[in-house]
Amino acid sequence: MVKAVVGEDTRLTSAEDRLSQSAIPAEVGLVIGKLSSVLDRGFVFDLIPTPSNDAGEPACSVLETRDDKRKPSKSKPQSSESSSLSIDSDWVAEHARQVSRMLLGGVKVVGIYVWASDSAFKNSTMILCQAIKGVSDAIRHLDPSLDEALLIHICYSPRRWNCRTCLLSSSITSSSLRPCDFKLGRVLSSLQRFKCSYSFNFRLPIYCGGASTSQTFTEILRQELAVHAKELKSANAMIDGDLVHNDEPCNTDGEHEIEILFPFMKDSRADALTAKNVTGILLFGGSIFSYAYLNVKEPVSQAVADIKADITRSLQSRLDIICDEAEQDLIPTDVGDNEEAETSKIPISKFILNSSTKACHLRLPRRVLVPWLAGTYICDYLQPFESLEVVKERCIELMSMEHSSLDASKISEVESETSLLTAESMWDVISPASSASNFHLDGNVERTSREDGSNSMDNAGNASKIPILVASFVLLLSIILGFMLYQKD
Repeated sequence: MVKAVVGEDTRLTSAEDRLSQSAIPAEVGLVIGKLSSVLDRGFVFDLIPTPSNDAGEPACSVLETRDDKRKPSKSKPQSSESSSLSIDSDWVAEHARQVSRMLLGGVKVVGIYVWASDSAFKNSTMILCQAIKGVSDAIRHLDPSLDEALLIHICYSPRRWNCRTCLLSSSITSSSLRPCDFKLGRVLSSLQRFKCSYSFNFRLPIYCGGASTSQTFTEILRQELAVHAKELKSANAMIDGDLVHNDEPCNTDGEHEIEILFPFMKDSRADALTAKNVTGILLFGGSIFSYAYLNVKEPVSQAVADIKADITRSLQSRLDIICDEAEQDLIPTDVGDNEEAETSKIPISKFILNSSTKACHLRLPRRVLVPWLAGTYICDYLQPFESLEVVKERCIELMSMEHSSLDASKISEVESETSLLTAESMWDVISPASSASNFHLDGNVERTSREDGSNSMDNAGNASKIPILVASFVLLLSIILGFMLYQKD
């Protein structure tokens, strides 16, 4: 449980000045920072206001409740005392979900803040608890280890800061909010930086029956990511070439490099080839650039844990982006008969893989790094058809960054090659050269068109005869050479 919270002096003071000058009665937003269970302390890096919703309405407003039975002379103070907050919890949760994708290892959405009078805050405990619950539920799949959240109240009458912690459970009530010490200090300048280049390669068999019969593309991939996350947690790591075996803090300056070490594992693709009910293979491979930030007093093992969590979150974020994209751009269009034409209306995120014999190549968004605060970075994911200007627009909208501080030339394209997900039929896996394919790129989906099923089978049969002919030739040559050597002796 966090016992004390330290906020970045420059950023939080700037946020307070902005709010006081705006003269708005209320505002809600996200608290960006890090909660350290080892140190029992929380670190707040910045406060990000939740933008107005699609209708242009603010996410937080003040509701005034007047008592008509009161005397007119007392109506105003009674109205002030009975005011409460109205918060669009769903919109704040959606903002948190999208911002979580843009944060690197160790940096998370750790709660919400509210700018309101003391009376409005006290009369809005339940709505604030609902907002915290909504935010935690929205980012749970990206940060499953998050079990605590912060609620920061910036009071303007009188002017003061208050911080409360909240243990995340199935139900959050007013009794869940506990006060904790809060102060301003230097946080960002003391962060240590760690990077990692991680290559991955998943091979998932596509079955023609059994439990996976009705599973969609998204469901299969989410299950694999969950399995891989568990494997990743148990992997060893090296920092700057030294194996991590202790919990001591890192005492050296500069940027440190982490390498993930996996034990030799049995190739799952080989197992898939022996299964009788396998109709295809889902290949999911590429390289991820991961980044993490560590407080100087935290152990190096925490940096490794943050890098591993960032890798999993990055893969999950890319999958979420694919599912959020316009679904009509993600459906296979190379269909022939009526049955397949009907199937083509299904978006690829909901596509049942074993119902298609078509090969599909899906290019995943690639991560780019955007300069943020005091030499730190946030990230975004660039689709193959997007430009860096799109990244700038998202940073301005979601992270409340100023347009003048964003320069496209300073955005680092750290992943030069996009990750690739491929669904192949079984004949492609056994003999890749057996089917002549033409590749068409539409958006971020590269589709394969081929001849009809009978021709594919014939081509596969012809290709399978080649190894037999080669083996026969080698055997005949061995007999001839043996006979010649025998005659010579």
